Amino acid sequence: MLRLLASGCARGLGGGGGARGLVPGGLARPAAGLCDPGSSQSRQASDAPRNQPPSSEFVARSVGICSMMRLPVQASPEGLDAAFIGVPLDIGTSNRPGARFGPRRIREESVLLRTANPSTGALPFQSLMVADLGDVNVNLYNLQDSCRLIREAYQKIVAAGCIPLTLGGDHTITYPILQAMAEKHGPMGLVHVDAHMDTADKALGEKLYHGTPFRRCVDEGLLDCKRVVQIGIRGSSMTLDTYRYSRSQGFRVVLAEDCWMKSLVPLMGKVRQQMGVRPIYISFDIDGLDPAYAPGTGTPEIAGLTPSQALEIIRGCQGLNVVGCDLVEVSPPYDPSGNTALVAANLLFEMLCVLPKVTVA
Repeated sequence: MLRLLASGCARGLGGGGGARGLVPGGLARPAAGLCDPGSSQSRQASDAPRNQPPSSEFVARSVGICSMMRLPVQASPEGLDAAFIGVPLDIGTSNRPGARFGPRRIREESVLLRTANPSTGALPFQSLMVADLGDVNVNLYNLQDSCRLIREAYQKIVAAGCIPLTLGGDHTITYPILQAMAEKHGPMGLVHVDAHMDTADKALGEKLYHGTPFRRCVDEGLLDCKRVVQIGIRGSSMTLDTYRYSRSQGFRVVLAEDCWMKSLVPLMGKVRQQMGVRPIYISFDIDGLDPAYAPGTGTPEIAGLTPSQALEIIRGCQGLNVVGCDLVEVSPPYDPSGNTALVAANLLFEMLCVLPKVTVA
């Protein structure tokens, strides 16, 4: 039986209630929802208090169970508008492993995040009911089975009307997530930030690993190829026509060198026109950033994007019909300072801030 593994958490200030369902060691007892498809919770009433990350003015940052932004942890997506979910999988990596530890480390660094975004005016926690759904219980000995477990978990999340914000995990995980998303929304638009296009067909005879997710998505009709943009692409290659497949499918491919020393606001204006009003998904591989800013990743490539450009890309999605997001490929063993995970946590918060229905002051 598929289940999410969730740590217990005290409800944030203003959210009401306290820690629930705890067993010795701090693990939450399996509750309604993904652990038990026969039970559910009623959707949050519109006038009921929403979950709020606690303020460090009242609760020390070192206090509490380690959830994303110290939000409450629950086992069911019912009643949520959006949720953070970890997918601790890295058996699809081709170079340096360690992304299975990404969700935990990102949660640790998210303790620094606050509730409002003064730069954009976004007030996500005044607009949406948000929680941490814990981690998908992946199978670290079988990549195909892990993809099945991920797909089934996200089918339940999407069916509940909850927008998933995913903490990876290697980029393989985006394939089963998009299977679940497309099942509800049809072929998806995609804003993909990465050093690599991840459209290889196979490696070592295997057609599923972190270099192939978007090739598999095209094969299965999960993407609306005229509404796909790949930003930050760079690095050496085995051939000179490495971009041919993506461009032949109709993807917009934006090379990193075309982003050097410039604002990406004009680009995102074009991307918004390209995406239109139909559902889109944001997939952000942390190696899209230059390794000077995000060294803790499995396949780093020099001369990448800057964090400010990453903010321009994500903030440039405001007003689009964003139905899901992920941040993948953070590898804590190669991130001794925690800076890569800190950047990742901030980018996930920015993704939350651009979701539909978020109040903007």
